[in-house]
Amino acid sequence: MSPADDEAFEAFVRAHGTTLVRLAGALTGNPDVSEEVVQSALERVFVRWRRLDDPLAYSRQVVVNLCRDRGRGAGRRERVGLPRTDSPAPDVIGTRDDRDQLVRAVRALPYRQRAVLVLRFWHDLTEQQAADALGIRAGTVKSQTSRALQRLRQLLDTPATQVTGGRHDPP
Repeated sequence: MSPADDEAFEAFVRAHGTTLVRLAGALTGNPDVSEEVVQSALERVFVRWRRLDDPLAYSRQVVVNLCRDRGRGAGRRERVGLPRTDSPAPDVIGTRDDRDQLVRAVRALPYRQRAVLVLRFWHDLTEQQAADALGIRAGTVKSQTSRALQRLRQLLDTPATQVTGGRHDPP
């Protein structure tokens, strides 16, 4: 790679590295593992840097795939939720008990449903962007989102607007 490519890649990592670590953290539930996953993903991005039309979309897809593969490789189905952060996030859910209950409910979801919710509602991706990141169709994103929200409502026994924070995309 040329020095200009190196600088562009470094700028990309500075701009999007934290977001990718948070995505991996939401999918693995482990900050140490999330950093390892992102490091591996960025190695793959670096190798393909000159050929990538959309490095962020490719990076997301690699992170999602590596997180899924890591769970499979462990020989068990991991149930994880939102990542630990160094600084507390604003409490938009309400009380700490409500947040803990939501995290437990998200951890109870199958990986694909959890990934769809993280990409759609936490990373605010469109259905098509989430589908591209997961390597599935937009219709599958819609159905998985619907099933995940329905399951969360069952687990939390709350109205739909409280589970999604007021955001609800019709099917």
